[in-house]
Amino acid sequence: MIETVIDVNPDVERISEMLAALSVERIKEASDFIAFLAEKERKHQAFVEETLANEKEPAIRFKTAEEAFNAIFDEA
Repeated sequence: MIETVIDVNPDVERISEMLAALSVERIKEASDFIAFLAEKERKHQAFVEETLANEKEPAIRFKTAEEAFNAIFDEA
């Protein structure tokens, strides 16, 4: 069996026990908040992966500042 964060994290069991004591409305709020955190985590992971991929790309280098400015203005 592959272990996941849920399998090895004792906080998950603690959260589960706390959820049992909540009303339906509060469980919905908790669910919405967890969905928000999951989306935030997904976006962060995508940002990290994109940043690491960009770091592997060769950097654009210019011999002079004039060359750099020309490249910027040519793109605009």
